[in-house]
Amino acid sequence: MILAIDMGNSNIVIGCIDDQKRYFEERLSTDTSKTALEYAIGFKSVLELYHINVSEIEGAIISSVVPPLTNVVKSAVQKIIGKAPMVVGPGIKTGLNLHMDNPKSVGSDLIVDAVAGIAEYGAPLIIVDMGTATTMSVIDKNKSYVGGAILSGLRLSMDALSSGTSQLFNVSLDAPKCAIGKNTTDCLKSGIVLGNAVCIDGMIDRMEAELGYCVRVVATGGMSHVVIPLCKHKIIIDDSLLLKGLKIIYDKNR
Repeated sequence: MILAIDMGNSNIVIGCIDDQKRYFEERLSTDTSKTALEYAIGFKSVLELYHINVSEIEGAIISSVVPPLTNVVKSAVQKIIGKAPMVVGPGIKTGLNLHMDNPKSVGSDLIVDAVAGIAEYGAPLIIVDMGTATTMSVIDKNKSYVGGAILSGLRLSMDALSSGTSQLFNVSLDAPKCAIGKNTTDCLKSGIVLGNAVCIDGMIDRMEAELGYCVRVVATGGMSHVVIPLCKHKIIIDDSLLLKGLKIIYDKNR
Protein backbone atom coordinates (compact mmCIF):
# COMPACT_ATOMS: atom_id res chain seq x y z
CA MET A 1 0.00 0.00 0.00
CA ILE A 2 1.20 3.52 -0.76
CA LEU A 3 0.14 6.96 0.39
CA ALA A 4 -0.78 9.13 -2.61
CA ILE A 5 -1.20 12.90 -2.33
CA ASP A 6 -2.27 15.42 -4.96
CA MET A 7 -1.95 19.09 -4.01
CA GLY A 8 -4.34 21.38 -5.83
CA ASN A 9 -4.97 25.08 -5.40
CA SER A 10 -8.10 24.54 -3.29
CA ASN A 11 -7.81 21.00 -1.93
CA ILE A 12 -5.25 18.36 -1.14
CA VAL A 13 -6.45 14.90 -2.13
CA ILE A 14 -5.02 12.15 0.07
CA GLY A 15 -5.58 8.42 -0.27
CA CYS A 16 -4.11 4.97 0.15
CA ILE A 17 -4.03 2.54 -2.75
CA ASP A 18 -2.42 -0.76 -3.73
CA ASP A 19 -2.67 -3.11 -6.72
CA GLN A 20 -6.03 -4.47 -5.57
CA LYS A 21 -8.03 -1.48 -4.35
CA ARG A 22 -8.32 2.09 -3.16
CA TYR A 23 -8.65 2.12 0.62
CA PHE A 24 -9.89 5.69 0.94
CA GLU A 25 -9.78 9.13 -0.64
CA GLU A 26 -10.30 12.37 1.26
CA ARG A 27 -9.82 16.09 0.70
CA LEU A 28 -8.16 18.64 2.99
CA SER A 29 -8.10 22.38 2.37
CA THR A 30 -4.92 23.74 0.81
CA ASP A 31 -3.43 26.29 3.20
CA THR A 32 -0.03 27.83 2.45
CA SER A 33 0.22 29.14 6.04
CA LYS A 34 0.31 25.67 7.60
CA THR A 35 3.57 24.13 8.78
CA ALA A 36 4.85 20.63 8.02
CA LEU A 37 3.84 19.54 11.51
CA GLU A 38 0.28 20.83 11.06
CA TYR A 39 -0.05 18.93 7.78
CA ALA A 40 1.47 15.82 9.38
CA ILE A 41 -1.17 15.95 12.13
CA GLY A 42 -3.92 16.34 9.53
CA PHE A 43 -2.68 13.44 7.39
CA LYS A 44 -2.19 11.20 10.43
CA SER A 45 -5.72 11.95 11.61
CA VAL A 46 -7.12 10.88 8.24
CA LEU A 47 -5.10 7.64 8.34
CA GLU A 48 -6.37 6.90 11.86
CA LEU A 49 -9.95 7.64 10.78
CA TYR A 50 -9.68 4.85 8.22
CA HIS A 51 -7.73 2.54 10.58
CA ILE A 52 -4.63 2.58 8.38
CA ASN A 53 -1.53 1.47 10.26
CA VAL A 54 1.51 3.51 9.21
CA SER A 55 3.61 0.32 9.19
CA GLU A 56 1.48 -0.93 6.28
CA ILE A 57 2.51 2.00 4.06
CA GLU A 58 5.55 1.07 2.00
CA GLY A 59 6.06 4.51 0.43
CA ALA A 60 4.43 7.71 -0.79
CA ILE A 61 4.17 9.88 -3.87
CA ILE A 62 3.13 13.52 -4.29
CA SER A 63 1.96 15.58 -7.24
CA SER A 64 1.64 19.31 -6.73
CA VAL A 65 0.58 22.47 -8.55
CA VAL A 66 1.37 24.58 -5.46
CA PRO A 67 5.20 24.89 -5.46
CA PRO A 68 5.43 26.79 -2.12
CA LEU A 69 3.80 23.82 -0.37
CA THR A 70 5.61 20.94 -2.06
CA ASN A 71 8.52 20.71 0.37
CA VAL A 72 6.24 21.40 3.34
CA VAL A 73 3.98 18.47 2.50
CA LYS A 74 6.99 16.32 1.57
CA SER A 75 8.39 16.94 5.06
CA ALA A 76 4.99 16.21 6.63
CA VAL A 77 4.78 12.83 4.89
CA GLN A 78 8.30 11.94 5.97
CA LYS A 79 7.38 12.71 9.59
CA ILE A 80 4.51 10.20 9.38
CA ILE A 81 5.96 7.25 7.45
CA GLY A 82 9.67 7.80 8.04
CA LYS A 83 10.47 7.75 4.32
CA ALA A 84 10.95 10.52 1.77
CA PRO A 85 8.08 10.53 -0.74
CA MET A 86 8.55 10.67 -4.50
CA VAL A 87 7.50 13.95 -6.12
CA VAL A 88 6.15 13.95 -9.69
CA GLY A 89 8.43 16.25 -11.66
CA PRO A 90 11.82 16.35 -13.42
CA GLY A 91 13.65 13.05 -13.15
CA ILE A 92 10.51 10.99 -12.56
CA LYS A 93 9.62 8.40 -15.22
CA THR A 94 6.01 8.61 -16.40
CA GLY A 95 6.09 6.86 -19.78
CA LEU A 96 4.01 9.70 -21.25
CA ASN A 97 4.93 11.38 -24.54
CA LEU A 98 4.29 15.12 -24.31
CA HIS A 99 3.81 16.85 -27.66
CA MET A 100 3.65 20.38 -26.27
CA ASP A 101 5.47 23.65 -27.01
CA ASN A 102 6.96 23.51 -23.51
CA PRO A 103 6.55 20.05 -21.96
CA LYS A 104 7.90 21.28 -18.60
CA SER A 105 4.92 23.63 -18.28
CA VAL A 106 2.37 20.80 -18.15
CA GLY A 107 0.97 20.48 -14.63
CA SER A 108 1.88 17.33 -12.73
CA ASP A 109 -1.80 16.64 -12.04
CA LEU A 110 -2.51 16.58 -15.78
CA ILE A 111 0.37 14.19 -16.35
CA VAL A 112 -0.87 11.88 -13.59
CA ASP A 113 -4.43 11.98 -14.99
CA ALA A 114 -3.12 11.13 -18.46
CA VAL A 115 -0.98 8.22 -17.26
CA ALA A 116 -3.95 6.70 -15.43
CA GLY A 117 -6.36 7.44 -18.28
CA ILE A 118 -4.24 5.65 -20.87
CA ALA A 119 -3.72 2.66 -18.56
CA GLU A 120 -7.41 2.36 -17.67
CA TYR A 121 -9.21 3.41 -20.83
CA GLY A 122 -6.70 3.39 -23.67
CA ALA A 123 -6.42 6.03 -26.38
CA PRO A 124 -7.58 8.28 -27.95
CA LEU A 125 -8.94 9.98 -24.87
CA ILE A 126 -10.08 13.30 -23.43
CA ILE A 127 -9.75 13.76 -19.68
CA VAL A 128 -11.87 16.39 -17.95
CA ASP A 129 -10.60 17.29 -14.47
CA MET A 130 -12.98 19.55 -12.56
CA GLY A 131 -11.21 21.28 -9.71
CA THR A 132 -10.41 24.95 -9.05
CA ALA A 133 -9.98 25.13 -12.81
CA THR A 134 -11.60 22.71 -15.25
CA THR A 135 -8.92 21.21 -17.45
CA MET A 136 -9.34 19.14 -20.58
CA SER A 137 -6.39 16.99 -21.64
CA VAL A 138 -6.26 15.37 -25.08
CA ILE A 139 -4.49 12.05 -25.70
CA ASP A 140 -4.29 11.11 -29.39
CA LYS A 141 -4.54 7.61 -30.91
CA ASN A 142 -0.77 7.21 -30.55
CA LYS A 143 -1.08 7.66 -26.75
CA SER A 144 0.65 11.05 -26.89
CA TYR A 145 -0.44 14.03 -24.82
CA VAL A 146 -1.11 16.62 -27.53
CA GLY A 147 -2.67 19.52 -25.62
CA GLY A 148 -5.96 20.62 -24.14
CA ALA A 149 -7.88 23.52 -22.68
CA ILE A 150 -8.27 25.32 -19.35
CA LEU A 151 -11.64 26.67 -18.23
CA SER A 152 -12.63 28.55 -15.10
CA GLY A 153 -13.84 26.16 -12.41
CA LEU A 154 -17.40 26.37 -11.11
CA ARG A 155 -16.56 27.77 -7.68
CA LEU A 156 -14.08 30.22 -9.17
CA SER A 157 -16.78 31.48 -11.54
CA MET A 158 -19.27 31.76 -8.69
CA ASP A 159 -16.81 33.67 -6.50
CA ALA A 160 -15.92 36.03 -9.34
CA LEU A 161 -19.58 36.85 -10.03
CA SER A 162 -20.52 37.35 -6.38
CA SER A 163 -17.48 39.51 -5.58
CA GLY A 164 -17.52 41.51 -8.83
CA THR A 165 -21.21 42.42 -8.94
CA SER A 166 -23.36 44.25 -6.40
CA GLN A 167 -26.58 42.24 -6.83
CA LEU A 168 -25.28 38.69 -7.29
CA PHE A 169 -24.44 36.30 -4.49
CA ASN A 170 -23.06 32.82 -3.84
CA VAL A 171 -25.47 29.93 -4.39
CA SER A 172 -25.14 26.18 -3.93
CA LEU A 173 -23.67 24.62 -7.04
CA ASP A 174 -26.15 21.88 -7.82
CA ALA A 175 -28.01 21.00 -10.99
CA PRO A 176 -30.58 23.58 -12.15
CA LYS A 177 -34.18 22.46 -12.69
CA CYS A 178 -34.25 24.02 -16.13
CA ALA A 179 -32.17 26.19 -18.46
CA ILE A 180 -34.51 29.18 -18.16
CA GLY A 181 -34.20 30.38 -14.57
CA LYS A 182 -37.13 32.21 -12.97
CA ASN A 183 -35.12 33.86 -10.17
CA THR A 184 -31.54 34.97 -9.55
CA THR A 185 -30.54 31.75 -7.78
CA ASP A 186 -31.83 29.51 -10.58
CA CYS A 187 -30.34 31.82 -13.23
CA LEU A 188 -26.93 31.53 -11.57
CA LYS A 189 -27.19 27.74 -11.35
CA SER A 190 -28.24 27.54 -14.98
CA GLY A 191 -25.45 29.78 -16.19
CA ILE A 192 -22.66 28.27 -14.12
CA VAL A 193 -23.57 24.57 -13.83
CA LEU A 194 -25.49 23.95 -17.06
CA GLY A 195 -23.28 26.46 -18.89
CA ASN A 196 -20.21 24.40 -17.95
CA ALA A 197 -21.87 21.20 -19.18
CA VAL A 198 -22.69 22.82 -22.52
CA CYS A 199 -19.14 24.20 -22.75
CA ILE A 200 -17.63 20.76 -22.13
CA ASP A 201 -19.88 19.21 -24.77
CA GLY A 202 -18.93 21.91 -27.27
CA MET A 203 -15.21 21.58 -26.53
CA ILE A 204 -15.38 17.80 -27.01
CA ASP A 205 -17.01 18.33 -30.43
CA ARG A 206 -14.31 20.79 -31.49
CA MET A 207 -11.46 18.63 -30.18
CA GLU A 208 -12.77 15.56 -32.00
CA ALA A 209 -13.11 17.62 -35.18
CA GLU A 210 -9.48 18.75 -34.92
CA LEU A 211 -8.26 15.21 -34.23
CA GLY A 212 -10.34 13.79 -37.05
CA TYR A 213 -11.80 10.92 -35.03
CA CYS A 214 -14.04 10.20 -32.04
CA VAL A 215 -12.53 9.71 -28.59
CA ARG A 216 -13.50 8.24 -25.24
CA VAL A 217 -14.07 10.86 -22.52
CA VAL A 218 -13.32 10.43 -18.80
CA ALA A 219 -14.03 12.96 -16.05
CA THR A 220 -12.68 13.31 -12.53
CA GLY A 221 -12.50 15.98 -9.83
CA GLY A 222 -14.75 17.33 -7.11
CA MET A 223 -17.42 18.91 -9.34
CA SER A 224 -17.67 16.15 -11.94
CA HIS A 225 -20.70 14.49 -10.33
CA VAL A 226 -22.64 17.76 -10.57
CA VAL A 227 -21.82 18.74 -14.15
CA ILE A 228 -21.09 15.58 -16.12
CA PRO A 229 -24.60 14.04 -15.83
CA LEU A 230 -25.87 17.18 -17.60
CA CYS A 231 -23.58 16.67 -20.60
CA LYS A 232 -24.92 15.15 -23.82
CA HIS A 233 -21.75 13.19 -24.55
CA LYS A 234 -21.19 9.84 -22.90
CA ILE A 235 -18.57 10.59 -20.24
CA ILE A 236 -17.18 8.12 -17.70
CA ILE A 237 -16.71 9.50 -14.18
CA ASP A 238 -13.66 8.09 -12.38
CA ASP A 239 -13.12 9.55 -8.91
CA SER A 240 -9.91 7.57 -8.40
CA LEU A 241 -8.09 8.60 -11.57
CA LEU A 242 -5.42 10.66 -9.80
CA LEU A 243 -4.70 8.00 -7.19
CA LYS A 244 -4.44 5.34 -9.90
CA GLY A 245 -2.02 7.50 -11.87
CA LEU A 246 0.14 8.18 -8.83
CA LYS A 247 0.31 4.44 -8.10
CA ILE A 248 1.37 3.69 -11.69
CA ILE A 249 4.09 6.36 -11.59
CA TYR A 250 5.26 5.16 -8.16
CA ASP A 251 5.64 1.62 -9.49
CA LYS A 252 7.58 2.86 -12.53
CA ASN A 253 10.10 4.59 -10.27
CA ARG A 254 10.25 2.19 -7.32
